[in-house]
Amino acid sequence: MRPNLMKAKLRAGEPALGCSVMFPSPQIVEIVGHAGFDWVLLDCEHGSLSLADVEVMAMAADAAGITPIARPRSNAAADIQSVMDRGVMGVQIPHINSVEDARRAVSAVKFGPGAGRGLAAGTRPDDWGLGVKMPDFTAAANEQSLVCVQLEHAAAIRNADEVLTVDGIDVFFIGPSDLSQSMGHPGNPGAPAVAQAIVATRGKIAAAGKVCGMPATTDSVAALVRDGVRYIYTHLPRLLGAGATPFLKAARSGHG
Repeated sequence: MRPNLMKAKLRAGEPALGCSVMFPSPQIVEIVGHAGFDWVLLDCEHGSLSLADVEVMAMAADAAGITPIARPRSNAAADIQSVMDRGVMGVQIPHINSVEDARRAVSAVKFGPGAGRGLAAGTRPDDWGLGVKMPDFTAAANEQSLVCVQLEHAAAIRNADEVLTVDGIDVFFIGPSDLSQSMGHPGNPGAPAVAQAIVATRGKIAAAGKVCGMPATTDSVAALVRDGVRYIYTHLPRLLGAGATPFLKAARSGHG
């Protein structure tokens, strides 16, 4: 199994910068790679990606030299396993609110006794059954797969100390949008109560020696990196909008 370059960057304390893609396009994944990003988030929770799309887009990511991470439709073990079996290198699992949720999430990614992930020969991650022996594959898969859990509800923030003790989690991602909604300020993560919860939870993640993740914009990314956030992504529409706005403004001012 190929090494997870993104996971290596995070272990070295380096920022891993990604881009979220919500619609089927291996070509966009290639562009994201050639643009210099470290990884791509294939978003099945909020996007229109099928499992077949995830597989082809993971192939494109591999070809472009970036790490494919999928956000499954839900935190159900079946949804997590389905994207892992398409050959992504990890998962960003939504709506993890408790220790029990976190343990189930890890179990759905890793192989072994009592694991929630089924083991099948002949899938893309094990080179369609034509690669190494199965015991070697499972050991490598457990080492290289990345588990990111999303803390995005008031309950998750309350339970953060306990969730941070769960083994096998590489990244604790704070989801500001759902968190703002959960705390009664939908779409306003800058509301004082929400902002304070985010800062406090980032502090707990850092104090536990764990990796923190958050989404970012051009305006916020430098501050997040300075504050120790290492798992960072932006959204493809933001990148397109950032390029389109000055272009259209220049064109229309020239015409006028």
